[in-house]
Amino acid sequence: MDLLGWLTPWEFSPSLLLMFFIGGGLFVRGARVHRVSVVRQGSFWLGLILLYLSLHTRIDYYAERMFFVHRLQHLVLHHLGPLLIMGAYPGQAMRAGLPMRWRIALRDFRRTPVGRSAEALLTHKFLIPLLFVLMVVVWLIPSVQFYSMLDWRLYRVMNWSVVASGFLYWNLILDRRPSPPAAMSPGGRILSPVLTMAPQMVVGAVITFTSRDLYPIFELCGRAIPGIPAAMDQTIGGLTMWIPAGLIEIVGLLLALGTLMRLSSKGRLPNKRALAKQARQATVGAA
Repeated sequence: MDLLGWLTPWEFSPSLLLMFFIGGGLFVRGARVHRVSVVRQGSFWLGLILLYLSLHTRIDYYAERMFFVHRLQHLVLHHLGPLLIMGAYPGQAMRAGLPMRWRIALRDFRRTPVGRSAEALLTHKFLIPLLFVLMVVVWLIPSVQFYSMLDWRLYRVMNWSVVASGFLYWNLILDRRPSPPAAMSPGGRILSPVLTMAPQMVVGAVITFTSRDLYPIFELCGRAIPGIPAAMDQTIGGLTMWIPAGLIEIVGLLLALGTLMRLSSKGRLPNKRALAKQARQATVGAA
């Protein structure tokens, strides 16, 4: 198959194209206002391209018919793509790319009780890591995987829930600010990838070493690569979730460690003793 054949959408989605154009357009407009380094721009566009290739090309056909390709697809959707995009810190640039009245409306909404509640929910330091793990593990339950591969609506929910949880999680982990205003402490950003990595690696190991076919749906649909039997397909898929996914989380951990060291060198880490003293003084003053 030639390159054009690979890039042809397996299932054409105008809404998906619109989202990519809007996201890329806002980043381009904002980069003209805010100074965005070449490295950050490269990280953003690489992540966006990888997400597009995984969702809107012939790769999606193979992901529906080979378990290991399906796991590679989710590795990009859940780990690599969101990590690259959020590692570019695109928020400020994309906000600057909005028309002025939209920026004002967004600012005003964030100040409302509904806006503050939504922001608190989407940056919750316990909920978001939990969702990050669940959006991998739940879809791998054999019965859930079976029906999600048969129903195109459930299939799209699966893919987009994986992408959304990835963005929300890496937004927390790669935050470069001290806490507050960041939702998660610098130390928590280092610990969190260790905690989220462990259950995913365990599930990957279980899939790798299970001899029976856990996902017969791929045999039922007809494997796109007949030379790879079910056992090998399942083993490669389990290893993909076990090793590469863990390595990507280690990269996120190292980036969070770099943020901790930078904040420490600038004296921007919270002084617990000073905070405790201030709390005691406030209590005495209130009494």
